[in-house]
Amino acid sequence: MRPLPHLFGHVRRFLLASLLLHYFSASGAAAAPTNRPNILVIFADDLGIGDVSCYNAHSAWRTPCIDRLAREGLQFTDAHSASSLCTPSRYALLTGRYAWRGRLKNGVLNGYGRSLIEPKRVTIAGLLRDHGYATAAIGKWHLGLDWEMNGPEEQGVDFARPFAGGPLAHGFQRFFGISASLDMPPYVWLRDDRATALPTGQIGDSDAPRLWRRGPIAPDFKMEDVQPRLIKEALDWISLHARSGDDQPFFLYLALASPHTPVLPTGKFVGKTGVTAYGDFVTQVDADVGRLMDALERLHLDRNTLVVFTSDNGFAPAVSVPEHLRHGHDPSAGYRGYKSDLFEGGHRMPFIVRWPGHVPAGKRTSALIGQLDLFATCADLLGAPVPGDAAEDSISFLPQLRGESGRAARETLVNHSGEGRFAIREGRWKLLLWPGSGGWSPPTPSPSRWLKVEAADLSLLPPYQLYDLEADPAETDNLADRHPEIVQRLGRKLRDCITNGRSTPGPRHPWDQAAAWPQLGWMKDFSDSP
Repeated sequence: MRPLPHLFGHVRRFLLASLLLHYFSASGAAAAPTNRPNILVIFADDLGIGDVSCYNAHSAWRTPCIDRLAREGLQFTDAHSASSLCTPSRYALLTGRYAWRGRLKNGVLNGYGRSLIEPKRVTIAGLLRDHGYATAAIGKWHLGLDWEMNGPEEQGVDFARPFAGGPLAHGFQRFFGISASLDMPPYVWLRDDRATALPTGQIGDSDAPRLWRRGPIAPDFKMEDVQPRLIKEALDWISLHARSGDDQPFFLYLALASPHTPVLPTGKFVGKTGVTAYGDFVTQVDADVGRLMDALERLHLDRNTLVVFTSDNGFAPAVSVPEHLRHGHDPSAGYRGYKSDLFEGGHRMPFIVRWPGHVPAGKRTSALIGQLDLFATCADLLGAPVPGDAAEDSISFLPQLRGESGRAARETLVNHSGEGRFAIREGRWKLLLWPGSGGWSPPTPSPSRWLKVEAADLSLLPPYQLYDLEADPAETDNLADRHPEIVQRLGRKLRDCITNGRSTPGPRHPWDQAAAWPQLGWMKDFSDSP
């Protein structure tokens, strides 16, 4: 039998080990959430950079809740959507890859288009789900659904059967929302992989600003209810997750359908700005951002939630540029162009990130980033490698979020327009591989009823446009003929970005040469030969 003091020694060592294990386990449990924060992405629809007052001191209205996000977080002043239209921008944000690498070379999908995201392609949602996150998408999808069909085209959709190729097929565990833009049929609510009610009626066309297209509508669907319903669903999902008692982090992709047309402010927001209904709608979006932030605080989630606020493309001319200018409001904040354009107003976006205690508060950064960089940033945050066949164009901006100002995020970025035209940005220089806007603004080969501009003969213009954005952010002075060496250098970089199938280090991917791609006619002018 062992002596009693020796036994006490064993007991003391056991208790000490238990206390140390408890201490480090508790410390680890407290520290773990900082490595895996909740992630909330609020993706507005057609909100111009000048529509947010922290980006536009001369705005005709205030956005105090979004401004609060900027005061409590990091405000990027040189952030861009990958396209100046919504479908390709959404594809790029979720996949970390330019949409033009796939089948969509220009334009957008409609509400009946088939799934755009390739079946095996990893999305941010899939990455985060595989690292233990609960994932949900609420709002506007607009990336295609594989509807079950009983006949040709739209008339043959079987709304009673589940669809494939939607959010649940691309990393999201829950979905509630609409198939495409709010002005595009079918007008039905979708939950997970099916419609909540069958469309039994038809709605006719409506012109701007209450713009929508004719199509089938379900009895439980009212356009005025869409913004309030999406916010309610988001608040309910966050609350349910918080009250589950589970330490599992969440990723919520909240893709608003506003302030895109139809412009439908509700309740107390009608007439709130005294400017335009669109301004009223923007203030409703702003107030809803405030409700989301208040909910995170009330549920004690705010300290461990990384919030991103941004928009998919610039201001839509369909809601009247002239009317806003008469009120002294520039929705592009001095930048040239609007939605659909290669010019900065088409794709330079508000982009704000808040994560208390981790992201510097009240700071601005001029680092060049794209929304498609969110994928690599999330992977970097988790310490997870990006697969070689995923996020080929995504570069982490985590150093900027940590306040490491000495480390640059990215050096070049490709811009893409509604017509499928290209531009490339590097530092202060921006090269447009097209003589016009690439969209609806002048000069354009097609007349624009929204901007009331005439068609232009682009053959009379220089084939390329080169702008120094530091000296000329409004893109008024084309320097292409004065700096042919810069034109050549950037043109070759863009050519290589396209033909390599990626813009980040990694295995090259075959580029799509089979599809009709007339927008690449400029490539013949850029050769490595002297």
